[in-house]
Amino acid sequence: MAREKLLKATFELLAPDAKKVALTGDFNSWDANGIKMRKYKSGKWKANVDCTPGRYEYKYIVDNEWWTDPNNTKSAVNSFGAVNSVIEL
Repeated sequence: MAREKLLKATFELLAPDAKKVALTGDFNSWDANGIKMRKYKSGKWKANVDCTPGRYEYKYIVDNEWWTDPNNTKSAVNSFGAVNSVIEL
């Protein structure tokens, strides 16, 4: 059986005053520790995630607060009534 091709998704968030930013979503089973993002001198945080093609809901965890992606207009309401950002690969 052939393995599905992995696609690299790059996530970026401008949060120059943040001390810690992580990424979480369907791609990591909503792990509350998230995927640690790297901060650049510009104040932008980045992370790359390898995923199979599909639709994924996600959020950023910025200094322990859950944020939707301010640069992404695609969103979905989850079963708890909260809004998540959506990416399709």
